[in-house]
Amino acid sequence: MSERVQLTIDNHVATVRMSRPEKRNALDPDMFDGLIRMGKRIIADKSVRAVVLHGEGKAFCAGLDFGSFLGSPELMQKLLSRGDESPANVAQRAGWVWQEVQVPVIAAVHGFAFGGGLQIALGADLRYVTADSQFSVMEIKWGLVPDMSITQTMLKLVPLDVAKELTFTGRIISGIEAVELGLATKVSEDPLADALETAKLIATKSPHAIRAGKALLRDAPGMSRADALKLETALQVSLLGSPNQTEAVQANMMKRAPSFKDPE
Repeated sequence: MSERVQLTIDNHVATVRMSRPEKRNALDPDMFDGLIRMGKRIIADKSVRAVVLHGEGKAFCAGLDFGSFLGSPELMQKLLSRGDESPANVAQRAGWVWQEVQVPVIAAVHGFAFGGGLQIALGADLRYVTADSQFSVMEIKWGLVPDMSITQTMLKLVPLDVAKELTFTGRIISGIEAVELGLATKVSEDPLADALETAKLIATKSPHAIRAGKALLRDAPGMSRADALKLETALQVSLLGSPNQTEAVQANMMKRAPSFKDPE
């Protein structure tokens, strides 16, 4: 069996590809393990400055492959268990690990992003989607609730009543409506190409500032006003006068391309 999730790194940009095209990249145990493993690998690689996440074949991810779990309570129980320092269980971490990654993650979505597939896309920082891509909080179809970190992702993107309507109905929305609702960032004719272009641009910026910016915008919305303002200050103080911040200033003053060093 080939690896469910493939990783390539080129010029500071990591590309993560879900590779189960014959099943629309549906989530089986190996796909869960592969997504988490690649997320951890990227976290450990300080040379990575941006990530693009996409699906091979005709879809981003069609959601949970129920057939791969039928008759195996042990496999289902594993999904609900925690493995290490993350607050997320195994199922949740397949989506949440992209927020644990310290650099921006861009999901390039085409075809289906249903159920768990949608929640994986929501774990990214940006979502570039085709106009005819299809999204659904589909768990209600199976008598379930969404449980792959959606409370920490979708609720920061859309009003509560919109989240409720999508969750209660399970209706399928297009990429265009996803952008209109705030679930996706922009419609693109070629999401993967556009995501890679944005990732390459991000990779030219100070990696310390990019990491600080992601931490600020990820954590501040859940904080009190006072704590959020303190976080702004703390992150800024950590950057001021640092080697990469100094290099950014000098490169701009001298009108040359900066040469940044990766975090240690």
